[in-house]
Amino acid sequence: MAKAAKATAKARPRKKPAQKPARSPTRARTKTSARQVRAKTKTKARPAQKFTVSHLNEADFASGLRTYAQYRDLGISPATNGMVQAHVIRFVPPFRPEEVSIPHYHDVDFQMIYVLKGWLKSEFEGQGAITMRAGSCWIQPPRIKHTVLDYSDDCEVLEVIMPAEFDTVMVE
Repeated sequence: MAKAAKATAKARPRKKPAQKPARSPTRARTKTSARQVRAKTKTKARPAQKFTVSHLNEADFASGLRTYAQYRDLGISPATNGMVQAHVIRFVPPFRPEEVSIPHYHDVDFQMIYVLKGWLKSEFEGQGAITMRAGSCWIQPPRIKHTVLDYSDDCEVLEVIMPAEFDTVMVE
């Protein structure tokens, strides 16, 4: 009886796996290579970039956006046709709250700051007061209101911003 059952099972036709409907030629699935991904990325409209180098030269620090800071432009804006701005900011001692501690925001798409030397204390909307020290790095989301509360006499930061040209808006 067991043999008959096995024989019957073998005689039954097996079900074919369900077939997926054929894709149209315009939707054919292909494996995308890393080269193809890079090629697609390169097709986005971006400004042309060129190689640039900036070596430390003390004479390159100049006054700029704020009277309490000196800026060393790293040449990134011309190299990226205005897509990115990068500079070292050296805060000028002594800290004077009446001049420095004015709430403001920057109308940017991206802003990253890295503390090179010393320390900087700032207050950020929704975050409170934070002290950043040498080695600290943060991103300020676009248009986040913030205030510089204090800084050390030797404070220097690297700031990277997109786009290179932007507005600073004082908040009352």
